[in-house]
Amino acid sequence: MTSSTQVTPTIVTTRGASAASTAMKTARPKRRVLLTAILGVVSVLWLLPVVGLLITSFRTTTDAQTSGWWTVLGKSFTVENYANALSGATSGTGQSLGSEFFNTIAIVLPATILPLMFAAFAAYGFTFLEFKGREVYFALVVGLLVVPVQIALVPVLQTYGTITKATGIQIIGSYPAAWIVHSSFALPLCIFILRNYMSTLPNALVEAARVDGASHFQIFWRLIMPMSIPALASFAIFQFIWVWNDYLVSFIFAGTTNPVLQVGLLALKGQYNQGWNLVAAGSFVVMIIPLIVFFSLQRFFVRGLTAGSVK
Repeated sequence: MTSSTQVTPTIVTTRGASAASTAMKTARPKRRVLLTAILGVVSVLWLLPVVGLLITSFRTTTDAQTSGWWTVLGKSFTVENYANALSGATSGTGQSLGSEFFNTIAIVLPATILPLMFAAFAAYGFTFLEFKGREVYFALVVGLLVVPVQIALVPVLQTYGTITKATGIQIIGSYPAAWIVHSSFALPLCIFILRNYMSTLPNALVEAARVDGASHFQIFWRLIMPMSIPALASFAIFQFIWVWNDYLVSFIFAGTTNPVLQVGLLALKGQYNQGWNLVAAGSFVVMIIPLIVFFSLQRFFVRGLTAGSVK
């Protein structure tokens, strides 16, 4: 009697757990379908402006000015918008997007490489070197992340000698002016990402290299840098796209003598804002390079950003 009394609750409990498990397995597909539907709707709404931009890029100037992009049935389409955008036929700067493309590359590449180079040295020091006040200095670097570039425009312009001609280094209107500003404001985030990633690397490898007689310079270039490629690539994506899409810094510090693509897009509107179809075509031309960079480096993206978040 005693044994049967003890076994019965066990059987009931097992059956209840089995029924609950079955109910959960049945509910999971329904929840997955609901989440997929919600994400599908959000994706469509997110891509809707891009679809409108794509359609507008193939419309004539008259159609783009007199009707919405959704009224595409029965309308004529043309590829002349892309030809006019690339040739700069209506550009107020007198230059084509082709020349502005090279100006943008001349700013983007150094403004991406320079912060990576300097931040990698700093991150190595914060991770593997012992010095007084290391955590305090790193906290100050993290604090600089909240400083927007707009708040520093006047002091930087004073340093460059634009406001006060008697002082400054007089480099406004040249590529180095934009390089310095972009690199300076990118350094805190780059140091933060690289330091968090390097802290996840096995310290035993560094100690073994030191025992073998390797210097800090050799450890940095031959050991740490090859293992930090995911973090370097993730920040390179951020910085490249940020500088590529930037208008404010490039316009102020590189000037109209070296106009970038964003300045060229604004000029495509024309004097009376009649060239929105050209702006749409030029926007898709401008998007090609960032998309290539992102998709070629995306395998490192999540890994580089999440490294160091959980230990």
